[in-house]
Amino acid sequence: MRRNIVHVGSGQLTYEIREIVAVANELAALGVDITWENIGDPVAKGESIPDWIKEIITDLVSQDDTYGYVATRGVSNTQQFLAECVNTRGGTQITKDDIVFFNGLGDAVAKIFGFLKREARVIGPSPAYSTHSSAEAAHSGYNHLTYELDPDNGWLPDLEDLENKVKYNDAIAGILIINPDNPTGAVYPREVLEKIVDIARRNRIFIICDEIYSHIVYDDASTVHLSEVIGEVPGMALRGISKEYPWPGGRCGWIEVYNQNSYPMFRQYIQSIVNAKMLEVCSTSLPQHSIPLVMGHPNYKGHLEMRRDMFHSRADEAYDALKDVAGISVIKPKGAFYMSVLFDEGVLNSEQSLAIGDERIRGYIEDKIQDVEVDKRFVYYLLAATGICVVPLTGFCCSRKGFRITLLETDDTKRRWTFETVADSINAYLESNRGCSEETCQLAG
Repeated sequence: MRRNIVHVGSGQLTYEIREIVAVANELAALGVDITWENIGDPVAKGESIPDWIKEIITDLVSQDDTYGYVATRGVSNTQQFLAECVNTRGGTQITKDDIVFFNGLGDAVAKIFGFLKREARVIGPSPAYSTHSSAEAAHSGYNHLTYELDPDNGWLPDLEDLENKVKYNDAIAGILIINPDNPTGAVYPREVLEKIVDIARRNRIFIICDEIYSHIVYDDASTVHLSEVIGEVPGMALRGISKEYPWPGGRCGWIEVYNQNSYPMFRQYIQSIVNAKMLEVCSTSLPQHSIPLVMGHPNYKGHLEMRRDMFHSRADEAYDALKDVAGISVIKPKGAFYMSVLFDEGVLNSEQSLAIGDERIRGYIEDKIQDVEVDKRFVYYLLAATGICVVPLTGFCCSRKGFRITLLETDDTKRRWTFETVADSINAYLESNRGCSEETCQLAG
């Protein structure tokens, strides 16, 4: 073509969580029975939606007005309901106009980064959730900027690392937090959030906090919303119904904007996001109508408590299955529904393997493992040998080697089999070529 039409950041749009699906589907065509542990969809893993929520949705479907357009920012009474939820927490107060709806948080993230000035960077955690890291990198045309989450401190942010990177890189205009975190399951205590807010305040930058899992918190952790600690710093929280109801297919998310009227430049930035949404007219209306009815229902609190207890039990189960496996470390999650498994430094190499009886499957996967990260190599072998589909940690904008597994399987027998099979596979994989480090194997290869 006479003009280059490719965006400078197009190569940054990667999403390992779904990209591995293509490999899994090809293995399925060769006869491998796939156990999907790659994506956070509770419904796909067998969770049933409570009848009382279904009844609310069914009634809304029968009403003509739920089929029409709504205001660009969202359904007015739903905005008001959510603003009141924020304000009852104490902390920063907002109005309904500070609530803006999107077709899922993926839509929100695309606009948050897409309408940020290209030279303005947002630093995020590593490991990073791919939607955020890829969108930020694509917007800038450079690799995503990250601060470290420390596995030796429960996967909490390395605040010294964050402070130094913000201080010495004046391109950084914002800090991204994911709390509870995906992929690690960490939940940030109030004092950690307050220190991050202080870094933002002193450096005059804004904060984005992804709170999609804010009501899936267990063990000894508790939810602290950004609105409770942000004070006068400009920022926004990202919320939605996909993980809570759960209704991931509803594609309904929103942002809660804080202190936009105190900062003219931040207000103009938020308005540009709203204007971009205006070009689409509005976000899908039906799920928005449901929010006051579902979240305001007397059964909702018990529904959230039941799910917290369920994921707490499964987190214990996953941790117990893997905590004693040599060559890895696991930190029991306290929120969301994932657990990250970290390989000890140097235990992986390019000569290890798992037994695969079918020659076609073995040949296919041996072709796939050429020139990939060593944790992705393990993930491919695990997929081919057992059918269990997890996501390599290096797929989360991370230099550490490991993988993420979910806590979503509803079949108790299959879930226990999955965790136990992963543990056995790690043992077998590491024993298959014990004593050859990654570096020596690469030299020998």
